[in-house]
Amino acid sequence: MSGAVAYTPRRSVLYMPSSNERALEKAKSLPVDGLILDLEDAVGPGDKEVARAAACAAVQSGEYGHRELTIRVNGLGTEWHEADLEAACQAGPDGIVVPKVNSAKEVKNLEKALVRFGAPDRTRLWAMIETPEAIFNARKIAAASDRLAVFVMGTNDLVKELQALHVPGREPLIAALSWALLAARRSGVAILDGVYNNVKDAAGFEAECVQGRDMGFDGKTLIHPGQVEPCNAIFAPSADAVEEARGIIEAFEAGEGTGVVTYNGKMIENLHVDIARRVLATHEAITARG
Repeated sequence: MSGAVAYTPRRSVLYMPSSNERALEKAKSLPVDGLILDLEDAVGPGDKEVARAAACAAVQSGEYGHRELTIRVNGLGTEWHEADLEAACQAGPDGIVVPKVNSAKEVKNLEKALVRFGAPDRTRLWAMIETPEAIFNARKIAAASDRLAVFVMGTNDLVKELQALHVPGREPLIAALSWALLAARRSGVAILDGVYNNVKDAAGFEAECVQGRDMGFDGKTLIHPGQVEPCNAIFAPSADAVEEARGIIEAFEAGEGTGVVTYNGKMIENLHVDIARRVLATHEAITARG
């Protein structure tokens, strides 16, 4: 199964245009869990080579602290894909993000390419799920390789492909998001929600973060530094949730072997303890980052 690794906080993962030197410098001080150093949508054709070199230099600089560093290459079949992938493998980021991954075969071919180009074992594959074909193939994609660590939802492209509209509550996308979540969880792959486009709509952004958290996403991809702190707060366990998790575990351990165990009037079973332990593991991993 994929993703058999220690929990990594990915509450907030920010896209940064690798052709923008000031943006790359600013990212070093942002309280973000992860960065996607972008060579694709945020970079014009004339800046692709400069952006590629800048992203690789950033990864190798050692100046980004605890932040998980990934590089988004240009998509399969584009004129830049092969050079992007080779350079990213040589740089050795935490992950390589590939747009529009549509099949298990593509994942297997990408895995072979990472080996061919000498990517270190620590460099994982992040697959963007952003087409109807990818949604229908999500189970097979998630299970295709132990090197696949993360699904990244490309909700803008999904809306376009569905000929739908961006609406509050995202009703047109709920089925696709849920299916991708099911596939990811089945294979132990982390999964990140898509971006929120209106950077001036703080209330709408926070509502979508809450929705994503409640659905089960590990975190959200972002397009603006101002989105980082509210996203971190929403995707982190609350103080009340941490306290309850500790109480559940203590009650269960104290009453183990005695039959029915209750906490605050509620019956506690193994599944509740598993959830509580996950809450504490998440809290401890976030706290450890300072």
